[in-house]
Order: sequence, then C-alpha cells, then structure tokens
Amino acid sequence: MEKIYLALKYLFLGIFQGFTEPIPISSSGHLVLAQYFLGLKIEGMSFELLVNTASVLAVLIIYREDLLRLTKNGLRYITAREQSAKDDFRFILYLVIGTIPAGVIGVLFEDMIAEYFKSIQVLGFTLLITGIGLWIIRNLRGRKNDGELTFKDAVIVGLAQAVALIPGISRSGATIVAAMLLGMRQETALRFSFLLYIPVSLGGMILSFSDILSDSNLRTLWLPYTLAFIGSLVASYYSLRWFMGIMARGNLKYFAYYCFVAGTLIILFT
Repeated sequence: MEKIYLALKYLFLGIFQGFTEPIPISSSGHLVLAQYFLGLKIEGMSFELLVNTASVLAVLIIYREDLLRLTKNGLRYITAREQSAKDDFRFILYLVIGTIPAGVIGVLFEDMIAEYFKSIQVLGFTLLITGIGLWIIRNLRGRKNDGELTFKDAVIVGLAQAVALIPGISRSGATIVAAMLLGMRQETALRFSFLLYIPVSLGGMILSFSDILSDSNLRTLWLPYTLAFIGSLVASYYSLRWFMGIMARGNLKYFAYYCFVAGTLIILFT
C-alpha cells in the first residue's frame, strides 16, 4: 500500500509539473513547493530532468509544423539562398543566439543557483517578481512578427531565459515578458519562447545523461518515475494548448494575480 501511495505522489508531481511548465507561474518553484507539502525530498536532478523532458516532448508535438517549416526553409536558404526562406533562417539564427545565455550560465552556475535560492521563502519573493512582470505587460499588444525580430531581441529574451534559472522566476513568463516589452505580437512571443525552451532543455538533458543513468532512484523508483513522465507529458500538452488560447485573448493578468496571492501566502505561512 505504501508503494502505491508513493507512486501516486510521483504521478501527482508529474501532472503538477506538466501543468505548470507552460504557464507563467514557475514550474520549478511549484515543484519545490509540491515536494514540501507532500513530504518528499527528491535528491539530485534526475527527476526534474525527466519531467522536463516530457514537457519538451509536448512542446515538440504542438510546434511540430513550425519546426518542420523552419528546418526545411533553413536548409533551403543555406543551400540555395532562396530569399523566400530568409526570414525562417534568421528566426533559427536568433533561436541559437537566444539559447546561449541560459546554456552558458546553466552549465557554469545552475547547481549554485539551485542551492542558493532553494528556500521556500525565496520562492515567495520570486513569484512576486514574476507577477510584477506579468502585470506590466498585461495590456500590451505588439506588432513584431517572426520575420521582424532582431539580434537585440534574441539576446534580451535569451538573458530573460537565463534569469529564469532562479526557482520561482517563470521561464515562460520571463521570456514572454521580455518579448512583449520588445514589441512582439502575442503569437510571436509565445512561439519564440517555447521554441527557445527546446534546445536549452535538451542540452541540459544530454549534459546530465550520465548522471541520470547512474542515479539509483531510476532502479528503485522506475514505476513512480514512469508515471510522473506520462503525467507530465499529458498535462504539458493540454496546459500549453490552454495557455495559447489565453495568450490570444490577452488574459495574462490572471496569472499575475495568482503569483501575487501565492507569493504572499508562501512568505507569510512557510
């Protein structure tokens, strides 16, 4: 019975992480919070990497047509210099540029950042910061399309993604806030944010692959981990679909309200 209860806890964590990953309320922060209330202490990064991989898979499924188009047109521009494919080639280039800050800072300082900002109290304050960012952009309606992005846009959004290595700072929130402050349309901001998420997450998984394989938890908790992966994949897919509709309607203020309330409660009662 105890093993079943433990498996259900991990399933809940996977669903919880998957639901919170696409929306701008910090999945990493909420994963810490959920472990705190469930009485779980998951050592190492294997579990988080596993459920993040499930979320990346959901993003790949949803944006598969964009990814295929970008790949096809990027190759067409490189091989034949077709001008009709130039905008997509530049979009790929800016994704690469935007990936660099989080990739470099993550490799060098991620463990230190996770250790320094691991307390629940810090999570409360960083959620408030996320809420402030969302509140600032709640009424913005940008005009920049995919083909109008610049080198500066890519660098700034990339730096915003690096800031989101701090637990409680939402990755999607930070990148979308930066993108919309730079004048991007909601659809462009959302697409750039989530396509930017793919290489950073996959890179982290590849760099940590040996650590994952050597993690004893994979042998002793393979069933709970499997349930968490499936739960995260399904929840991420439907959560991102839901969030895309919210972005189209411009209802980000409700996420700001949530971050204000959640951050304040965490500070006062933990």
